[in-house]
Amino acid sequence: MKALCFTLCGRTAFFKKPEVNSYYYFTYGNLHKVALLGIFGAILGYGGYTQQYNGSESKKGMEKGYPEFYEKLSQLKVSIRPNAKRGFIEKKIQQFNNSVGYASKEQGGNLIVKEQWLEEPSWDICVLLDCEEAENLKEAILNHKCVYLPYLGKNDHFADILDAQIKEVTEEKSGEGRIDSLFIKQNAEIVLRQSLRGKTGMTYKYQENLPHSMDEWTNNYVLETFVYTDAGTKWEQQEVYRVGEKLRMFY
Repeated sequence: MKALCFTLCGRTAFFKKPEVNSYYYFTYGNLHKVALLGIFGAILGYGGYTQQYNGSESKKGMEKGYPEFYEKLSQLKVSIRPNAKRGFIEKKIQQFNNSVGYASKEQGGNLIVKEQWLEEPSWDICVLLDCEEAENLKEAILNHKCVYLPYLGKNDHFADILDAQIKEVTEEKSGEGRIDSLFIKQNAEIVLRQSLRGKTGMTYKYQENLPHSMDEWTNNYVLETFVYTDAGTKWEQQEVYRVGEKLRMFY
């Protein structure tokens, strides 16, 4: 089996949490699969949420279906590894003016926006080359071609794709080891072993509810609890592959 592997990074990123949209706009703490598929959709030229309804508000929420990028790419098997100490990417609140005129009903049409941005984000991405869409993505990225400019959650945050290469991967069938990527909590059990000095073998654990998929009727995010840790794990019937010397879980 082979996989397309590269580093995805930028100066800032903003993956908006839809639950809160007043006073402050908050971001998820890491890149999630739906956002990653959106980046791939931009590279391949697939339509997004706007194109889904062709601008018709009367259709919104009344028809079952996904945006084109998700419909075509949701079958991709991906692995995401944060390149940040202990998996935590620093965040900062940014304040700026949106003065396009229609942004606010206040006098002057000026809206003061306060957003939480990820600072210097970077992730190692792997995509299994097991279907036609994965092969199309491989050709586009290796040949430095894209239809639309990829960005990290919002068009203020340009994305860089670095060190793209094809790697051999082998399925790990032992069912035990340290998974060096984000993984769904319920898919693996953390194993803590006492050492002679009383240490448990885990020095950090990042955990957050992140979008894993989309609801077909509402297009709302479907969340799963993701974990990134240096502890050992056990798993059963999960797609874990050895990439170089590291184990990566794909989903």
